[in-house]
Amino acid sequence: MNDPVQMLISAGAIPASPFGPSSRYANVAIGLYGVATDDAPVAYVLRRFIPQARDIPIAARHTVRAGDRVDLLAYHYLGDVELTWRVADANAAADLLDLTATPGMRIVIPQPPGA
Repeated sequence: MNDPVQMLISAGAIPASPFGPSSRYANVAIGLYGVATDDAPVAYVLRRFIPQARDIPIAARHTVRAGDRVDLLAYHYLGDVELTWRVADANAAADLLDLTATPGMRIVIPQPPGA
């Protein structure tokens, strides 16, 4: 192995993933594009499959109030603003703003990681 970066990853000096443990991409593999050419390969994140809403355990149901924001709800219910993506996944939402756009709408809050 002559790749100095891979040697540092193998030695534990730098993390194998550029994403933190609460990132939606934490367990998604990194691919390399252009390995078979003379160009330097370009790293990219492989596809992340979104779980089916029925497979996500629900901790609570929240009625949206004026001024609610998904990031603040993630912090309130899950203890980490970076887990906003879990709320989006649980509600099959592509646009976070849609989740809190309508006061009175009910959204689900997933269980925190490891619960």
